[in-house]
Amino acid sequence: MSDKYVPRLRTKYDTEIRSKLKEEFGYTNDMQIPKLDKVVINMGVGEAVADSKKIKTALAEMEKISGQKPVATKARKSIAGFKLREEMLIGCKVTLRRERMYEFIDRLTNIALPRVKDFRGLNGKSFDGRGNFAMGLKEQLVFPEISYDEIEDIRGMDIIVCTTAKTNDEAKSLLTQCGFPFRN
Repeated sequence: MSDKYVPRLRTKYDTEIRSKLKEEFGYTNDMQIPKLDKVVINMGVGEAVADSKKIKTALAEMEKISGQKPVATKARKSIAGFKLREEMLIGCKVTLRRERMYEFIDRLTNIALPRVKDFRGLNGKSFDGRGNFAMGLKEQLVFPEISYDEIEDIRGMDIIVCTTAKTNDEAKSLLTQCGFPFRN
């Protein structure tokens, strides 16, 4: 066995969550058990149209939050009403897999979500029908990596958690056991 670091959530998934899911849904094969596939974090920076420095700060903040270098997203077509030109940088995104994904989900559920103002749980209806869950955060300040004194603008972000589950019920059960606080 290697000395490679294994995230806390991955260990919990391997030891507890897999057996609970197998028992709950009656899977006959271990490969049927749903698992976390990837996490996509997306941040739109509409102000970057007027000030190109905003995209650089957004990229730096997302890199601190995710622990991985994000990709700047470009406008697909020009829209005169928004003073937007084709190929302008208007956002950033990052896809997390394996260890970084487990670490991010652990920090999201245990540190960031409890710091959200007036938080009463995640919407349990935000599944897409194929086992993927989408949520949004209104500000990046809920992550401890971001210092309140260093930020210029408050930006929101979309977080999509992709699983190998076939149905919403399987995905919700998986995410609940991973620590996602769904409201009833």
